[in-house]
Amino acid sequence: MAAYLSMGEAHRRIADYLSRLADSVSSSDGAALASLLAVSSAPASTPLSDALSAFPDFPRLATDRYPHLADLLAPLLRAVHSHSLGRFADAYSSFEKAANAFLQEFRNWETPWAMEAMHTVALEIRLLAEKADRELATSGKNPDKLQAAGSFLMKVFGALAVKGPKRIGALYVTCQLFKIYFRLGTVHLCRSVIRSIETARNFDFEDFPVKDKVTYMYYTGRLEVFNENFLIADQKLTYALMHCNPQYESNLRRILKFLIPVKLSIGVLPRITLLERHNLLEYADVVTSLKRGDLRLLRQALERHEDQFLKSGVYLVLEKLELQVYQRLVKKIHIIQRQKEPAKAHQIKLEIVVKALKWLEIDMDVDEVECIMACLIYKNLIKGYFAHKSKVLVLSKQDPFPKLNGKPI
Repeated sequence: MAAYLSMGEAHRRIADYLSRLADSVSSSDGAALASLLAVSSAPASTPLSDALSAFPDFPRLATDRYPHLADLLAPLLRAVHSHSLGRFADAYSSFEKAANAFLQEFRNWETPWAMEAMHTVALEIRLLAEKADRELATSGKNPDKLQAAGSFLMKVFGALAVKGPKRIGALYVTCQLFKIYFRLGTVHLCRSVIRSIETARNFDFEDFPVKDKVTYMYYTGRLEVFNENFLIADQKLTYALMHCNPQYESNLRRILKFLIPVKLSIGVLPRITLLERHNLLEYADVVTSLKRGDLRLLRQALERHEDQFLKSGVYLVLEKLELQVYQRLVKKIHIIQRQKEPAKAHQIKLEIVVKALKWLEIDMDVDEVECIMACLIYKNLIKGYFAHKSKVLVLSKQDPFPKLNGKPI
């Protein structure tokens, strides 16, 4: 509970805030303006929010003192006030009005001095929309603010995607859009923005700030994972990992959560020390199953961490690793048989594979195993052919188990 505040003191605090914001605009101080536009991170009680509660006529104060900035200042103060009261839907609606007014001013400024402030507006509108949607969903209303925030950010992107120095801020806004689209489950909307970034002559990707490039590569890499374009996903996620600030452990972990399944899919196994260092031990048994050819262990790992893998969107990617596990199992059988009967090392009876699977508590008949071996041959995981009548897999004497060498199955 805020202490009692006189009308005079409240008036002074609001006037001081308005004066600092107007001064930051007139002096082209982007950093100062950015700090004054932040709303979502403020605690419930601040000197400004307490003053707004004690002085209800604050919109008129803003309009009378700075009529040229009234469309920005009045709704901005309403957003601060509503947010401090926990009325997040109202805060979003007011901030969106202020954001539109700011965007109009930003378009009129010839230089990009306010880019940091524009980025703050882009971040704030997303964060306020998320809070507003949670509030609306809890009260049984339609949570539509995040979608509205996406529409606003597309207008911001349009203002930045032009020739001139302002285009340097476009990638940050693109990343905010990605975060919205991924949260809403509308990732197909990312494509039009990606085309603008990657094909437009206005942009040179290397000119963008490193942190924005890392975020961009992370999200576009995730998109390629969903589309099963693992080689492109590997390139993008590896770029994100290599350029990510090593001090941001949580960001490194986010990238690796997708990069590891991609690497596994193209036949690259991470070291256990990497998994331990980044607390990603949910992948440990998956890696071990690939090394051993242990199908039971892979299925147990997928079942144990099913919710986690589904939430990340990598469950289906990991499930498809079964073919690699089958390849490793056949390879181990081949090695053992070569030690016992070198002359017949390249001839593997399907019945032996059935017995190996049964030892792993996986029941399959010969016909099912034959289908799997046919798939392995088709996918070039095994070189060889079937002697169908005798139910024997005949392996090539040269390189019977081709390495993936970075190629997806």
